[in-house]
Amino acid sequence: MNYDIIGDIHGHAVPLTALLTKLGYRQSAGAWRHPDRIAIFVGDFVDRGPGQLEGLRTVRAMIDAGSAQAVMGNHEFNAIAWSLPDPDEDGGYLRPRNAKNRNQHRAFLEQIGEDSAEHRAWTNWFLDLPLWIETPAFRVVHACWHAPSAAELLPQLKPGLKLDHDLVLQASRRGSKPYAAIETLLKGREVRLPPDVSFRDKDGNERHEVRIKWWAGEARTYRDAAMGTGDAVIPDIAITGLDSVNAPDRLTFIGHYWLNADHGIGPLSPKVACVDYSVARGGPLVAYRFDGEAEVEPAKFVAAYGDG
Repeated sequence: MNYDIIGDIHGHAVPLTALLTKLGYRQSAGAWRHPDRIAIFVGDFVDRGPGQLEGLRTVRAMIDAGSAQAVMGNHEFNAIAWSLPDPDEDGGYLRPRNAKNRNQHRAFLEQIGEDSAEHRAWTNWFLDLPLWIETPAFRVVHACWHAPSAAELLPQLKPGLKLDHDLVLQASRRGSKPYAAIETLLKGREVRLPPDVSFRDKDGNERHEVRIKWWAGEARTYRDAAMGTGDAVIPDIAITGLDSVNAPDRLTFIGHYWLNADHGIGPLSPKVACVDYSVARGGPLVAYRFDGEAEVEPAKFVAAYGDG
């Protein structure tokens, strides 16, 4: 079977329709289908865009019809935690309902109806998404393939590599091993910056930790390894406290990283392809057409904007 791995949608249903059309999918019996391919979505269906429900319904119909699969993104995990009461805090939730978190989640909450029956139904559906998909030829995970994190979670996952409420609770407790594992798989590897060094992320939040290019074992300084720091000056000194970084043993497809198509669309390494090119900031929705090759082929990326 051949696959089309599709990037973060973030509530942008029009580019999704344009991309599926460009890839040769057509609507039939209530779902988009392809005669000999299956789509795999890398997660982050919600937040940001104007078509939250339309996008979700498109993806779910495809999964139900067998024409697609999907993994969980960090925004789906956050949505689950937002919806679940915290048993240790009266009136609280596993994801605090503060101004910062609400602002990130606002588009989904406003379009779905916060705490409505439909809201609960969709967050329950998010729990049915696996954390990763793995075959002998490739893996799909939202942000980072890190074998120790996967091994930490594996004994506690439900069949199909799925979370349950108890594991969501554990993974919402900062400092716990499940928290660290989920953070790594769904948000990427991070290291603490040296004292007095920080930067502001895409949402304007000050950060003292930086995401690193986990697929690039040759990057050993903060400046070489850092990503997503904008114009911030990151020191060109050796990273401390970083365990070994190893190239994936098979093709690995990810989203999450808000790459810029103006800088080109292509592989991050011979074995790693990111398909998130910032559709929520006016970039294209991107797919990679996988046909069994052993290394990422630049010509197999396909991009579509809202106008197709």
